[in-house]
Amino acid sequence: MKLRTAVTLLFTAVSAQLSASPLDESKIQFLGPIAGESTIKPADTAHRDAIIENLLPSLQQDAKQVTLFNNESKWQALNKVSQLTIPGLQALKFNFTTQRFVSGKLKLEGIEKAKVFLNGEPVSGVKEVQLDVVKGDHQILVIAEQVNDWNKVDLSFEGEAAHDIITLTEKQTKALSAKQLFDAPTVSAISLSPNGEYYISTVRHYDDEKGNSAITETALYNEDGDMLYSFDGMSANSFAWRDDSSKLTYLKDNKAYTLDVKTFKRTQVATKLNGANSIEFFDNDTLIFAWTNSGKEEGKLTKHYQGLEDRWSYARTQSQIFLLDIKSGLLNPVTVGAQSHSLADFDAQANTVLATRNKQDYAQPPHMLTELVEIDLSNNQQNVIGQYRTFSGAQYTKNGIYVTAGPDFAEGAGRNLPEGMLANNYDGQLYWIDRKGNNVKALSKNFDPAIGSFTVLNNGDVVLKATDQDRQQLFFFDESKSTFKRLNTGLDVVANYSVSSERNPEILFTGTTASTPQQLKTMSASDKRADTLWDSTNIAYQNAEIANLEEFNFTNTEGVEIKGRVYLPHDLDKAKKYPALVYYYGGTSPVTRGFTGRYPFNLWAAKGYVVYVLQPTGATGFGQKFSAEHVNAWGEHTANDIIMGTKEFVKAYPFVDDKRLGNLGASYGGFMTMLLTTKTDLFSASISHAGISNITSYWGQGWWGYLYSGEASKGSFPWNNPALYSQHSPVFNADKVTTPLLLIHGDADTNVPPGESHNMYTALKILGQDVELVEYKGADHQILARDQRFHWWNTMLAYFDKHLKQEPQWWEHLYGK
Repeated sequence: MKLRTAVTLLFTAVSAQLSASPLDESKIQFLGPIAGESTIKPADTAHRDAIIENLLPSLQQDAKQVTLFNNESKWQALNKVSQLTIPGLQALKFNFTTQRFVSGKLKLEGIEKAKVFLNGEPVSGVKEVQLDVVKGDHQILVIAEQVNDWNKVDLSFEGEAAHDIITLTEKQTKALSAKQLFDAPTVSAISLSPNGEYYISTVRHYDDEKGNSAITETALYNEDGDMLYSFDGMSANSFAWRDDSSKLTYLKDNKAYTLDVKTFKRTQVATKLNGANSIEFFDNDTLIFAWTNSGKEEGKLTKHYQGLEDRWSYARTQSQIFLLDIKSGLLNPVTVGAQSHSLADFDAQANTVLATRNKQDYAQPPHMLTELVEIDLSNNQQNVIGQYRTFSGAQYTKNGIYVTAGPDFAEGAGRNLPEGMLANNYDGQLYWIDRKGNNVKALSKNFDPAIGSFTVLNNGDVVLKATDQDRQQLFFFDESKSTFKRLNTGLDVVANYSVSSERNPEILFTGTTASTPQQLKTMSASDKRADTLWDSTNIAYQNAEIANLEEFNFTNTEGVEIKGRVYLPHDLDKAKKYPALVYYYGGTSPVTRGFTGRYPFNLWAAKGYVVYVLQPTGATGFGQKFSAEHVNAWGEHTANDIIMGTKEFVKAYPFVDDKRLGNLGASYGGFMTMLLTTKTDLFSASISHAGISNITSYWGQGWWGYLYSGEASKGSFPWNNPALYSQHSPVFNADKVTTPLLLIHGDADTNVPPGESHNMYTALKILGQDVELVEYKGADHQILARDQRFHWWNTMLAYFDKHLKQEPQWWEHLYGK
């Protein structure tokens, strides 16, 4: 008997008469009986939910069949099912696409008992299920436990309005989703042995069951990728190798351990190490680590500030360096005193330790002072190598010390700027100094990429990561030739890397391109290309629809080329007009080409937006002169670039609707969004996340406001340059705003306090402008928690849908009318 001659899908407006559109039964899949001839249903047991939810992953897959107790059960089209009654469990599954936010009711007539899942998450109801879905591809899975008469089963969908339409589909590709981008496994930490024969990696992912808690797996592998040992509750960056690669050391549960890599024998070396961190082998028999103790003043009625640093919650936490004798457990302090010491490096052969400490000194920008200190362990004498206003890191080399710092390091030794320009010291440079700090060589003066982290090899060569325009790349510095060579990683953004100590080092690294998700790769410094060890594409992005990417650059009014890129929706029809989003940072860092992140450009393109990302004047990675334009500008050049770039972008892409442009940015980019609303009516809607509205209040109240302003406003203060602090502050120009503006902030933001958004919100409300303010409770400068991240992404897209697509329903679903 034919199961149903007509299964209908109904599309309707709430106030209109229902109209039915037939649903193609060939696009609904049926599976059953799932448990063979068993008549015992999950509901007959005490474990219904567990039975069904354990089965769920197998049923969600796109496979044509499912293996159940060694029997293969095939999915078949619903129109081919002929049985009237079927024992045990059955499943119905269909995929559908929406072109916008859709609300409506899925009605399941004739199914007496079932569980319904939307995109793997349970939705309440059996006879009637509420669906609220965003633009994209979705899946409905119904696990039926009781159907008295399959001939009476009927599925329908009733939309809340005429535009609430779902379209069943059998397409093999799927639009990217927020859950896919956030939950997908990534290698979050790696550690390569000094001889390159072993590595440790930590893979992290998320799922609905664990929610905000990451699921991590950390294991030790040999060079062939065979797993040798797994670690519970550890991260790869918690381990350190002995120089001969035979042992590991790590801290866990306030205890220090060593692990023999051959025998996997674990030895406890010390206990009661509360606050210990960053443990390493000093030599074969000694460990070195930092040990902190809290400086909190519990129970006091007041907090007496002893300096600007006291705005930091951790300012009075003390950190000192200790040695630990492996055989006896004896602990020996290397540093002591009122100042905290951070371990920079050590030289076991010379019996010395390199440490840094920060002195309270506000005399010159950026209003801090770092001392680089060498400690001779033979007599415990400390030698101050130098005091520096700009300083990032230091490591020993065979005949001196490598240092990373800004161009102003050592009285401007690294400056490569026209006369009169002030350097941007976030533009990292590499230096060599002798061990007394007397001689300084600027090694990267003519090297445009901004240098970040680095690793020194035994022969004095260096592997380093640098910001190269909008890419994060690995470079090899040949000490004998004093030359830099970019390594061909095959990635746009290298996230993590670890290096062996050989002359031609093996390098293990992770990263993405703008259009491909994360990979784990390996190569040596002399290789022409890298080998891939692990790729998340086949794990989480099979058949994913990825935006097409195009480069788009223009020349600004100063004759400088401004780089950019454009993400095009997968199903772009150039005969149509599309809304567009313009994103920028505008601060001292470029917007890198990561596949995903806090601002997921590929996801925005999947939601029907053309996305333009540009790198305006002031960013590092484009040379010192380009980054120096950031100093004492506070958006002046940046705003011009964004406005001009957007106009050029619209000209170059005629399918972009210039009446439906949105712009957004965060932190300094949030400041830029506010500032742009006072300068142009080019945009139809704007979003500022954690933006600065008043440069003075940010300077005085943000945890790092005075330090950042020490570069961004170098030498300028409210008393000697009030015009910079007022006229460049968006709130002082709020009366010029006409663009609808959404302000987003974490209510626990310490970097840019939430009052910065409140300033602008108050001004625009009084002025009667279209402004919204959304705060995320407990969130700091970034929205990190999984549930908040999804809501935050939805909030931004819903706001733009409202203003750029004239589709307010998603926003109203989140926040009401």
